[in-house]
Amino acid sequence: MKLTKPAEIAARLDRPDDQVRLFLLHGPDEAGAAALVDRLRRAMGEQAERVDLDGPTLRSNPGRLAEEAASLSLFGDRRWIRVTGAGEESLAAAEQLLSIEKAGNPAVMIAPGVKTSGKLVKLCQTHGKAVAYGCYIPDAAAATRIAADLAKAEGLRLDPRAAQRLAVASGGDRSVMAREIEKLALYLDASPDHPVDARLDALAAIGADLEEHEVGHLVDAMLDGNLPVLGADLTRFEAEGISGIAVTRAAVRRLTDLAQMRQQVDRGAGVKDAVEAARIHFKEQEKVTRQLRRWTSPRIAEAIVRLQSAERAMKSSGNVGDLLGAEAMIRIAADGTQLR
Repeated sequence: MKLTKPAEIAARLDRPDDQVRLFLLHGPDEAGAAALVDRLRRAMGEQAERVDLDGPTLRSNPGRLAEEAASLSLFGDRRWIRVTGAGEESLAAAEQLLSIEKAGNPAVMIAPGVKTSGKLVKLCQTHGKAVAYGCYIPDAAAATRIAADLAKAEGLRLDPRAAQRLAVASGGDRSVMAREIEKLALYLDASPDHPVDARLDALAAIGADLEEHEVGHLVDAMLDGNLPVLGADLTRFEAEGISGIAVTRAAVRRLTDLAQMRQQVDRGAGVKDAVEAARIHFKEQEKVTRQLRRWTSPRIAEAIVRLQSAERAMKSSGNVGDLLGAEAMIRIAADGTQLR
């Protein structure tokens, strides 16, 4: 079964039934997928047993998922299965789970790297006992609404401008927004029983305020191959506690915009025509034109992949965190010096 609306998948996870054995959450927004998994956790209850599996485990033992789904908890409580890092190698495990006669424990599978056209997604979209939902990075408007909703749950009445600024600063990442909102609630002594207004000055006080032009300055340095400026900006952002994920996502958004314009150029359009068609602000046109002349489609694609890989690594445990994003941007900038 294919679901496309947030309310639909939320309802399914909030009230899981025996008809659905497998929830497949695919797409690049791992933070959004994690938030949806948390809905299932709450629905199953705090006493429910959670079984954790991952893609490599299912690749070596495809039958493990079906076994866990059909097993009873040792303590008689409810149980559910969470699969992280799933990919196409988990297809056999999903097929076995959906084919067994009985499975009383629901499973949720997070598969950020699979393609919508892949066999795993197609299986879950068309099977009556599975649900597939695509998790994609929210746009600016959606991210602003998410920020306001998260704040409300913590007892914060977030000013619209503050909600928008927080969405920009987090790069639309729910987990980053949630952490900043928790800090803001603590700073303002807010709670659901004691709601408090939160404005831009409060965001600035906890270091969650990030102006778009500041990120743009850093991304320009990366695209122009200006290592000294990029290094200074990265050092300042780290000192101010700005999320590396937010900065990395801002860079990916800029590269994605550049890629779309570059495609027009590759098809025969003039560089200036492509920039004007993209409705770039007149103050930014000279800079974007310069970058568009320097960056080819293959190099843009390579840079996007490098940044997205860094983001996935930053979200995993046991690493050096934001330094991974900084390293990726420095390497991209170093490659950019060769384009001059």
